[in-house]
Formats: sequence, structure tokens, C-alpha cells
Amino acid sequence: MKHRSIAKLALGILMACGVGLTPAFADDYPEKPITLIIPLGAGGSHDLNARVFTSVIPTYLGQPIVVKLMPGAGGQIGTAAAAKAEPDGYTLIFTHNYIDQLQQFVQKLPYDPTKDLVAIAQINYAPGAIVVRADKPWKTLKDMLDYGRKNPGKLKFAHSGNWGASMVPGAQLLAEAGVDATFIAHKGGGPAMQAVLAGDGDFTIAFPSVIEAQGDKVRALAIAGDKSVLPGVPTFKELGFKVDGGMGEMTRIVLAPRGIPEDRKMKLQAAFAKLNSDKTYKNLMKRIDENTEYMSGPEYEKVRAAQKAEYKKLVEQLKK
Repeated sequence: MKHRSIAKLALGILMACGVGLTPAFADDYPEKPITLIIPLGAGGSHDLNARVFTSVIPTYLGQPIVVKLMPGAGGQIGTAAAAKAEPDGYTLIFTHNYIDQLQQFVQKLPYDPTKDLVAIAQINYAPGAIVVRADKPWKTLKDMLDYGRKNPGKLKFAHSGNWGASMVPGAQLLAEAGVDATFIAHKGGGPAMQAVLAGDGDFTIAFPSVIEAQGDKVRALAIAGDKSVLPGVPTFKELGFKVDGGMGEMTRIVLAPRGIPEDRKMKLQAAFAKLNSDKTYKNLMKRIDENTEYMSGPEYEKVRAAQKAEYKKLVEQLKK
């Protein structure tokens, strides 16, 4: 009897501690705030989007998601931090397709994006637009490009970082138009926009939420996508430019360190799926002129594979 009582006591302790009887991570995750790394600077579209969805998603996770801005090296500093983080579900990264799948073809990275990170969800996508300060004399994209052709090297392109979401489509556009411009890198779309407003750059590529925030300080000359989401602004396609490689379209994605326990990954994916049906979230996104074109993690993993092949060809073309 005594031995049986001791055995029961031991079993009770094991059950209370969750040792040996259930998977190591089958718990009440998350039990503390989750860190969301953004590998870009303050004031950009990722920062704005994250402020919205992190204000609503605690409803479905039971814990807050805390934004941590880690700009630098074209997004590589923040991405490396996420890729090397403990795969316990408490570190995520909010990034985009160019940082995720393109940069591996332009330089050696301290991580492997596909092997080290796994998709949780695509939050939405955003078409980029060519933006100039409102007092610039260029009323159309043609006006700006004509100036660039007549004045080689004088047109200053302020972009969000080397091989990033604004640099790549901008380089595509300038190459197709035959314009020799000066490229000026910044730590994200917010700083690039500030450079344009300060007169340190002639144009940048920005996304609807950032453009909306500037009011009448800026003018959009053209935008990516099959249909313009900015009233009166033509698309690149309508102006006769090629749109190979989804020129100017950025997908905003949440990734986790690969190796995250399956149950935790599934809980995160379920929370983002529920978020996308939340009326408050949808209304807040509409206010900043952003869509809610959600895609599940497993679906986006297939997209990542296609992007890898596509971007390899694109980089080879731009390097010629």
C-alpha cells in the first residue's frame, strides 16, 4: 500500500509538471508576450501594418505581440536575429518577399531563408507606387523619366535598402526606361520617404498606407498591379511597362524560426486566420488604405518556392 501511494504521488507530480506524459510543448502557449521583429525602419508600411494587426491579434492569442524594429543591411540584421532565435514560438519576423527570397542571390547571407524560417501567414500584399514631392515639376512618370534621360546620374532614387522592396522594382523600371539614376539606400521605406520630403531624394517607391499618411505633401506618378488602387494614378502596365516578376508588388509575411513545435505553429496560424475575419481589424486596415489579402502559411510556402526560382532569374537580368 505504501509503495502504491508513493507511485500515485509521483504520478501526480509528473502530471502537474507535464513531464514525460505529454509532448514537451503541449502547454498553454503562449504564456508570455511574443516578439515580432521587423527588419526595417520606423514609419514604413510594415511598421504601420504591424501596429494595426498587433493591436487586435491578442484577442486570439491571449498574449500581446510586441514589435521590435531591427533595420540595417537591407533587412539582414533583423532576419538573422529571427533565423537564429530559439524556435519556441516567442520570436517571429514580419518581412517581405524581396528580403525573404531574393537577397540570397545577391550576397552570402548568415542564414538560409528556406531552411531557417517557415511561413505562418501572408498578412496582405501591397502595390508600390513611384512617389515624388508635390512641388516637383513632374506631373507624370514620363516627365520624370525624360528628365532622367536628359540628365544622366542627376535623378536621385531614395530606396528602402539594397535589393529591397523598393530598390528592385525601381531598378527594373529605370533599366527598362534607359535612365541612369543615382541610387541612395535607406533603412526602410519610412526613412526613404523622409529623404524625399527633405529634398535628399527625387523619388521613391512607397506603398498606399505610407502615401496616405503624407497627405498632399507627395504625388504618386504610377503604381504596380493590374488595377490602380490610387484614384487618378495609372499602373505601370497601363503606361506600357513590363510587369515581369510582379514589378513593384510586395507580399507582407510573418515567419517563424523553423523547428517551432508543430502545435505552436498551428496555434499561430489559426490566430492569424481568425484575425483576417475580424471586423475591427478589417476596418482599421481600410483606414490606412491597406488590403487584407490573407494567405495561410502552408499556401505561402508554395509561393516561396516559386519566388526563389523567379528571383534568381530577375537578379541575373538586373546584374547584366
